[in-house]
Amino acid sequence: MTTHALTLYNSLTRRLEPFAPIDPANVGLYSCGPTVYNYAHIGNLRAYVFTDTLSRTLTWKGFGLTHIVNITDVGHLTSDADAGDDKMEAAARTSGQDIWAIARHYTEAFKRNLIDLHIRTPTRFPLATDHIAEMIAFAEAIAPEHCYLLEDGLYFDTSTVPDYGRLARSNDDAGESRIDPVAGKRHPQDFAIWRTSAPGEMRQMEWDSPWGRGAPGWHLECSVMSQKYLGPQFDIHTGGIDHREIHHPNEIAQNQARCGCADTGANLWMHNNFLVERSGKMSKSGGEFTTLQTLIDRGFHPLAYRLMCLQAQYRSELEFSWDNLAAATTRLKRLALTVQALRDRAAPGNSASDPAKPATDAVRALLAGYRDRLDIAVCDDLATPRALPVLDELLADKRLSPADRLAALADFDAVLGLDLAALRREDLRVRPASATLDAAAVDERLAERRAARAAKDFPRSDAIRDDLASAGVDVMDGDPLGWDWRIG
Repeated sequence: MTTHALTLYNSLTRRLEPFAPIDPANVGLYSCGPTVYNYAHIGNLRAYVFTDTLSRTLTWKGFGLTHIVNITDVGHLTSDADAGDDKMEAAARTSGQDIWAIARHYTEAFKRNLIDLHIRTPTRFPLATDHIAEMIAFAEAIAPEHCYLLEDGLYFDTSTVPDYGRLARSNDDAGESRIDPVAGKRHPQDFAIWRTSAPGEMRQMEWDSPWGRGAPGWHLECSVMSQKYLGPQFDIHTGGIDHREIHHPNEIAQNQARCGCADTGANLWMHNNFLVERSGKMSKSGGEFTTLQTLIDRGFHPLAYRLMCLQAQYRSELEFSWDNLAAATTRLKRLALTVQALRDRAAPGNSASDPAKPATDAVRALLAGYRDRLDIAVCDDLATPRALPVLDELLADKRLSPADRLAALADFDAVLGLDLAALRREDLRVRPASATLDAAAVDERLAERRAARAAKDFPRSDAIRDDLASAGVDVMDGDPLGWDWRIG
């Protein structure tokens, strides 16, 4: 266990609070997962960089952890305000594909995104469609006192629970307009627990229920899966800030109905802010949006995006631009080169390596100081922008041997997840999709250039360099890497 107390911002109380786990040996963390009707865009993925930083911090500080990230493969409508079509059914109709195959494909794509971003695999990825029986049982338990039936489904009466909308601060008349009107609803904020299929409607995903054949509401899914795997009251629930307005208040209402009390289901509700892209490509509704693969196709390594996210506090808006991503890439390359040089100097038998020295009190104090400064930063509501300069200082501190600096780097890797201890500069050389050459062809042209330079045929050498530049390759004389793809 590290020294400082972890303090986190609770969206429910709108204040920073000391983290006091129900059971330090098994912290319960639930994160709203993706709706797998399409690829995740980079704004979606910011939520998982944040949640991964949280889970890494909890583990680094010595807490046991059960982390649940659900997969929504049914029930999420095209509007979060309980309006429109099921996103999964709409995707299946548009593509003419089997809905279960669509769900599998985009689930696997999401999991690959997490691997590329060096996000740890959670304890469990429960599928909504694997929990239909539990959802029906949950709805049956709360329906007599908290729900009413309309022609299109079973609705939750939000007036039956205390302080509805407290999380969103939306329990006034202005806030009520955020829910789409449905004929027959008792209150504008009421929401669907179960949506019955319309007569003649052809759905690929529907089940029998006491209220007719249909599908669960999106909000019901998270209440059921969080409680099944973490219990009726657990430690932390995370999601994007957009969930704070409708989805999470509705979860809380269901949880209160189920327990017959004022408990919300989680002790802390945490939300990351938006990633803002001025081009407007942070929404899937228009059909064109920026994915992690978009970044890779432009020649950016996924960890550059992770670093860009870490450079902002998770509760702050973060503007995405190609210039910002390029700056993060440059910073990541410098970190990788620095660590690689330390590895080379610390390697046993390397003639350039520093001789091993026993740790002195002064060295131990320096190392403890860097660990303490990292701890202070992340314990202040995951202040990763303050932790990154501490990492820079550590790697440049010549009072410490390369081996000492590499040992201390393990703490920063454990929390920040940049994998610098294993990352090589070559790993960041990502071939853009637009490149007309492959790596072997570039090496071949560079061999020709070296031969021309050796023969003092400088016009030929310059011509090869110009040809490579026109093909999107930067030749770097004097750099051990030799060349790099031009990104952006």
